[in-house]
Amino acid sequence: MNEGGTATDIGHIDAPYRREIVLQDVQHESGLKLLRIRIREGRRFTILDIDATTADALADILTRWSRGELPGHVSAGSVSGEPTE
Repeated sequence: MNEGGTATDIGHIDAPYRREIVLQDVQHESGLKLLRIRIREGRRFTILDIDATTADALADILTRWSRGELPGHVSAGSVSGEPTE
């Protein structure tokens, strides 16, 4: 294993605007387990390593946002631009 742990790809998303998101399970010799989120925008990379608690919180917010459940969220079908309830 190297200093950054061993990374195994677990998901790949082709996102809008030619962005690519790769999710990796990262295992360290110490037993530390992280989720690595790699976002590629052209030649630029953003890399986040998060723990399980943070991944759960992020998943919850992303799910609620995608369902239009967050305050101030405007649905794709809203003509007036007013937030949905």
